[in-house]
Amino acid sequence: MKLQLAIDELNLKEALEVLERVHSYVDIIEVGTPFLIDAGREAVRQIKENYPEVEVLCDAKIMDAGEYEAQLAYDAGADYVTVLGITDDLTIKGCVEQARKQGRQVMVDLICVPDFARRVPVLESLGVDVIAVHTGVDQQHAGRTPLEDLQELKQYAKKTQIAVAGGINSETVGEYVALEPDIVIVGSGILNAADPVEAAKTIKAALK
Repeated sequence: MKLQLAIDELNLKEALEVLERVHSYVDIIEVGTPFLIDAGREAVRQIKENYPEVEVLCDAKIMDAGEYEAQLAYDAGADYVTVLGITDDLTIKGCVEQARKQGRQVMVDLICVPDFARRVPVLESLGVDVIAVHTGVDQQHAGRTPLEDLQELKQYAKKTQIAVAGGINSETVGEYVALEPDIVIVGSGILNAADPVEAAKTIKAALK
């Protein structure tokens, strides 16, 4: 079970500073969408240069021009790129084709996908590597968690790895580990903790 650290609200300098302290507990470093908007592909480049042994995910949330936008992420050093599950199949296919050319991976974000039973088998047929249930920040504020979505996804995902994101922290991670996802994505649960190193260490230990 891998731990993915989602960096969203930090600038590049702040991100590199916190990664110095926590990178040894992290399997995948995510350049989150707000971080990507702020720092651009330079964030992917510098993180991969500093931590070549750690996988890097570019949370581009691709919605169109799949092959080209995936290439932009991979050329900067990303090991994974994200594409939205609600987009056109051709866009996802383009991402997968580019990933195969470069020996990289594609993660599909299921945010706002209403029908897992119909969509997940199609996503798997397109050859994606990871499917992620994601409860967005706005939904979290309304009281929603990814637990039920993770349970549902496990019913339909037969071939791909499964990831889960959305408000997970050191106190709640056990509930998710019990459902055995392949990747657990944590952001503020580490970065906003009183002691980010201890939080990362605790969560990583729970995944083992």
